[in-house]
Amino acid sequence: MIDRSKHKPAASQPEVPADDSIIGRMFRKSLIAFGAILVALLAFYWFDKKTEDKPIDQQTELSPAEKRKEVAVELPKVPLVDMTESAGIRFVHQNGARGEKLLPESMGGGCAIIDYNNDGRPDILFVNSRKWREEESPVSAPATMALYRNDGDWKFTDVSADAGLAVSFYGQGVAVGDYDNDGWSDLFITAVGYNHLYHNEQGKFVDVTATAGVAGGETEWSTSSGFFDYDRDGDLDLFVANYIRWSPEIDRDLRCTLDGSLRAYCRPQAFDGTFPYLYRNDGDGKFTDVSAEAGVQVRNVNTQIPSAKSLGIVFVDADGDGNLDIVVANDTVQNFLFHNLGNGKFEEIGIERGIGVDNSGNARGAMGCDAGWFRNDETLAVVIGNFANEMTALYCTKKSAMMFSDDAVATGLGPPSRIWLKFGVCFLDVDLDSRTDLLVANGHLENDISKVQKSQQYQQPPQLYWNTGSRRGSEFAKLDANLTGSDFVKPMVGRGATYADFDGDGDLDLLLMATGEAPRLLKNDQQLGHHWLRVKLVGNGKSTNRDAIGTLVKLTQKGGTQRRLVSPTRSYLSQVELVATFGLGTDETVTSLTIRWPDGKTQEVTVEGVDRQLTVEQESP
Repeated sequence: MIDRSKHKPAASQPEVPADDSIIGRMFRKSLIAFGAILVALLAFYWFDKKTEDKPIDQQTELSPAEKRKEVAVELPKVPLVDMTESAGIRFVHQNGARGEKLLPESMGGGCAIIDYNNDGRPDILFVNSRKWREEESPVSAPATMALYRNDGDWKFTDVSADAGLAVSFYGQGVAVGDYDNDGWSDLFITAVGYNHLYHNEQGKFVDVTATAGVAGGETEWSTSSGFFDYDRDGDLDLFVANYIRWSPEIDRDLRCTLDGSLRAYCRPQAFDGTFPYLYRNDGDGKFTDVSAEAGVQVRNVNTQIPSAKSLGIVFVDADGDGNLDIVVANDTVQNFLFHNLGNGKFEEIGIERGIGVDNSGNARGAMGCDAGWFRNDETLAVVIGNFANEMTALYCTKKSAMMFSDDAVATGLGPPSRIWLKFGVCFLDVDLDSRTDLLVANGHLENDISKVQKSQQYQQPPQLYWNTGSRRGSEFAKLDANLTGSDFVKPMVGRGATYADFDGDGDLDLLLMATGEAPRLLKNDQQLGHHWLRVKLVGNGKSTNRDAIGTLVKLTQKGGTQRRLVSPTRSYLSQVELVATFGLGTDETVTSLTIRWPDGKTQEVTVEGVDRQLTVEQESP
């Protein structure tokens, strides 16, 4: 064949006259081109000459880098003794893991401190999950949560059945709060599936979820939760974090692996996000879901899919206006800072206020969180435990309120925390020296992780960082086994972490929760001779909730001013005790004690004597 595109009939071409005007134009173009070449050659010669005349750079010695100045300080000895077995605690967490690697198996393990019978001693609640198919072991009783009554002298009794809490479902976390102001602390338990609200009827718990309207969705996976009075009407509302859009079918279809062959728990990036719940307390035991109108539902700006993948929450008053704001730790997406506008609505401002991502603009695998004033000044700090090979975040406010930057490296906290997978985190003054220290529970998701990452292990040691104050270049120093004892640093698959003064001696004892394992109850056996003051607050039940959640307590002594926000919702899936503990160091006097109740009223309290617990009741409005 003939390619017609290449073989076209020739057309008759007109002859081009070769007159003098064309020849002249061509001559002028040649002169212009020659001139351009000449200019280029002259420029090259000039530049080359200048380069030859340029003096050769002389290498000089660099000034030596200035080393961070550090003042040697003596680290305290704080022995932490394992009392779990001798105290009579036999609880073992059941996560249902059988090798199928369904993601909720790796995440559970919340615990709470609650004085459920009002005898003045802190009791313990352990949240449990269960087997996915109970018919697999029909002989054994189903796993349930467990309530242990504190009988004093480090003896505890399992009262789960008598208290009405021997109930089985796939539980995750817990919130404690007297939502009806009757003087008895109630319980909210989060779960994979429906959540549960238990009303405390003088030591007996009754499931009132249906009438209260707080069950949530059957397909939701709720994690951390907490009671707080966001609208300052005198009763406790409820915030519930949800993790991801999950189901066993979705998880199985993903077929996630560690190395192409070993089945693994899927990362949260494989799942869509969710929305949290905000329930307004309407009184008479009923709540209303106001999540949408309150502004706590955040969507991805590009896809409009819910963006929250929430695991930890903590309440703060970031701008000091008396309204409680909410910090939400999100896994692999930006953290949230919900600013309480005081009109029933919240504004999410995490990114613009420096708390949403790390200093490089990246989201991390955030788990648990806490907030406090570890510098004994107006610096508010939010600590967030992040995934393995990511440093713990320590977001600190600067000169202006609600502007944060991550000071983890500068304070010495970041580098030693990097390797571990962090979950529960708590500020507490473990040695009563007047500065809050930091407790961290660690544990990996994967029991096979050491096969693909030699630096990682499934069970990981918890950590205790001592607050050195301003006397040293770094503000946090990790206490090793020589100072804490071997019981504390023994590896475990840590999840929830909390504290209370279980024996009434003034210092704070520790409780660490694990997934698929037994918890660890640790007695604080420090003998440093430091003084202390514990403050228990009772709201009037009208303008302020009975638990006084949201109250700011400021204690001034010779060494400075300490602050505590009364709120048990901290750590990861867990709750701490309501009593505020202040270490005083060597001071034997308190200069002033100021209480700002949630209704805005301020009360000055005269402190006569230390090393005791002080109960302060709010006056009726």
